[in-house]
Amino acid sequence: MCRLYGVTRAGYYAWRSRERSERERQNARLAQRIRVVHRGSRGTYGSPRVYQALRKQGCGASENRVARVMRAHGIKARVATIRYTNPTLRRFFAGGRNEQLNVDLKARDQVWVGDITYLKVGSIYRYLAVVMDKYSRRVLGWAYGKRKDVALTLRALDRAVRARKPARGLIFHTDRGIEYAAGAFKARLAELGITQSMNRPGKVTDNIYIESFFHSMKADIVHGLTFTEDRQMESAVRGYIPFYNGTRLHSSLNYVPPATYERLT
Repeated sequence: MCRLYGVTRAGYYAWRSRERSERERQNARLAQRIRVVHRGSRGTYGSPRVYQALRKQGCGASENRVARVMRAHGIKARVATIRYTNPTLRRFFAGGRNEQLNVDLKARDQVWVGDITYLKVGSIYRYLAVVMDKYSRRVLGWAYGKRKDVALTLRALDRAVRARKPARGLIFHTDRGIEYAAGAFKARLAELGITQSMNRPGKVTDNIYIESFFHSMKADIVHGLTFTEDRQMESAVRGYIPFYNGTRLHSSLNYVPPATYERLT
């Protein structure tokens, strides 16, 4: 080994017997704290969120140092590659307007956003519809099912309404899919006094907040895992939503979870 690395045997044994420096001992203790935070995040946090969590605990390590220690110890965040469809292939319905663009968000329940994503179970796809408060990024209602239809989006909406009981005048923003443009969905919004808002044609970024949620969720609980039964996937989603709302640090909310952000503002 000494010949391979070009060092003397005396030098090797001197290195083996040398005590660790104070900096090395500090980094070892920091690594232990990082592991605790990382495990508490279900392995989802990268160095920016780990740093913020440690800072809230009174740890004085810099963000760069946290990142270096994480790299040295192989502590990594879960990541996912998200596939985007070509917006020119989308079907557009009903000519809905984007009513949310100029809303000055100052409190919860001014604008809700909704969307559907695909989740693979075995060799087939299932669908998850989610309703989120745009102000706090809090997930208010969701529905999981075998079909991507208006019944799915209505279930998610009704769960959000039961949870929040919003006043009339709320804006609900989605893409232009038929699951939101259908007559039954429009009628339910009108019954609740909710104003419908939709993406501008070709502007998929109009609903970026909920796309960001789907990205986070898939990175945290879907990527790299295999689900063979619906109950496994639905259980994973059911367990993730409270974690996302109440524990997961949100970078755009000054590194507090959505539920905490609502309490503080």
